[in-house]
Order: sequence, then structure tokens, then C-alpha cells
Amino acid sequence: MSLFKEKPKTEREKVEERREEVLAQGRKFKYPMQYAKHKLIINTVIVALVAIALMVVAGWVMLYKIQDTEDMLYRVTQVIPVPVAEVDGEKVRYSDYLMIFRSNLVTSEQQGGVLEDGEDTSVLEDVYKRAALESAIEYAYALKLGRELGVSVTNEEIDGAFDEHRRVGGVERSEESFLKIVSDNFGMNKTEYRRMLYLTLMKAKVSQAIDAPAREVADQIEQLLAENGGDMAAVAEVLGGSVAYEETGQLVDNMNVDGGRSNMAMTMEVGAISSRFLSSNGDGYYFVKLIEKTDSQVNYASLKILLTEFDLRMADLYEEGRVELYIKLEDENQAAG
Repeated sequence: MSLFKEKPKTEREKVEERREEVLAQGRKFKYPMQYAKHKLIINTVIVALVAIALMVVAGWVMLYKIQDTEDMLYRVTQVIPVPVAEVDGEKVRYSDYLMIFRSNLVTSEQQGGVLEDGEDTSVLEDVYKRAALESAIEYAYALKLGRELGVSVTNEEIDGAFDEHRRVGGVERSEESFLKIVSDNFGMNKTEYRRMLYLTLMKAKVSQAIDAPAREVADQIEQLLAENGGDMAAVAEVLGGSVAYEETGQLVDNMNVDGGRSNMAMTMEVGAISSRFLSSNGDGYYFVKLIEKTDSQVNYASLKILLTEFDLRMADLYEEGRVELYIKLEDENQAAG
């Protein structure tokens, strides 16, 4: 028999006790759910990271091992600036390489029909790949030199070149019809074509900026033409291999594909000699003398000074091992057959 009788619980104490029992039961469900939710988030993050890693690896294999040139990966390289090579510390954009390669392929198919699967096709594609890669490397080097020299190409200059190309042949084409021609013949849209114009203009500007010897020869020509009464053949004889002398020998169309000489001649008077101007493909300077012309044809003589400094520097970079390729191409001689 207990000496002390247990004191009855008050209603308040009974409520508190019951409350603790309910909370204890709730905790059994609360903390396991928090753990499960936390684990779910971690697992989701891990799965996402693994998926991204697999996509990166797959993309790397497709670009650098398989060397896929199809549309999907090309679009990816336009968004993500992955490199295809390096020249003098400058990364060469994979998208530029693919843009040039795909354009060359379309042009080839336009001229000779769609390429069929086969050994000959593979060899031809290897040739196009190497040519595209070499061009992309040159453009990347030009961009590097342009930054160092403070040389740039403005949107206005690109617009001007675009409009000039749109009017080739003396035909005033609409932008829509011109872009249709660009798409059919070069496989490019407007953005890609403007990118190509930007690269070619930059290379032309840089080639001029670094080629002091060519400018010196051009200065010599101006002086010799004045001393020899505009006799281009005599000037060419004096300068020898520094210049190339050429005569059309007959009337040719004023839209003749000749580096811009016929266009220049069409703006001149008979017997006049132009000041030096850059060839339309940016590879040298021209002097033109108009011999005769009609409303749509010209006969002219010309002197050309090649811009060689850029090519010499590129040759040195290759020789010194300062050009690194991130993709493996067929041996040049083997690819060319």
C-alpha cells in the first residue's frame, strides 16, 4: 500500500501530454519525408550532370573523332564557339570551318551534281575539308592581327559589300532574290553570308596593313608611270617580277570577272590610268589603263602587285609549328589523289 497517493492529473496536464503524443507521432512522418525530398533533389542533380557530361562527350566524339558536318552539330557550333584549330594562340572557330566546307560542297554540287556515296566522294570531301580548314585558319589569324593593329570592319562596310554583290552583273536584285541565289549556290543564309563578308574584308584589310613591300612597289609604279608617259609595259619591264602586266587585247564585258578591273575601266576616259585599287578578292593592288570602250565593253591594260606578306607569315607559322589542328584530316597528297 502506497504511503503517498498519486495526485490526479489536471485537465491541462492531460492536454499537454496528449499534445506531445500527437507531435511524436507526426515526427515519425515529417523527418523521413524531408530526407526523401533531399535525396530526390540530389539524385535529380546527379542525373542532370551525368546527362550533360554524356552530351558533352557525345558532342566531342561527333566533332573531333567522327567529324560530323551535318546541320544539327553545325548549329550547335554557331551557338557554342568550340575550336577546330589554333593559330599563333588564336582559336579557330569550328563554325567558320564548317560554314566554308558546307558552302564549298554546295557549290561543287551545283556545278557537278549531288555527290554520291563512294570512295571518290570521300576523297573529294577530304580535299574540301582541308581547303576549308586552311581558310578558317587564315581568317582567324587575320582577326588576331586585326586586333593587334587596330584594324576593324564596320557593319556599314559589310552592308556596302553586300549591296555590291547584290548588284553584280548590273542587275538590281531585291534582297530576297539575292539571298535565294546565295542559298542555292553557296548554301548560306544572310547571317552566314555576312559573316563570310566580314572575314574576307578583315583579311583584305590586314593584308594591306602589313604589306609594306607591296605599298612601296605601288609607289614606284606611280612614279615610273609618270616618267614613262603611262607606258605600263615599260614599267613592268623595269620592275620585273614585282608586278604582273596584262592586256585584254580585245573588248570584254564591263562586268567581266577580273578582280574589278573592267568595272574600274568603265568609269574612266580612254588613255586614262587609274590610281591603285584593291582587287575584289583582296589579293593585290591594280593599276588600270583604258584603251577603248563601248557602252558595255572595255579594252584595258593593267599592272598587278600581289600582297604576299600575309601568305609569308602564314607559311612561317606552319613551319614553326604554331598551327595546331584539333581534328585529323587525310594526308594532303593522299586526299588529292
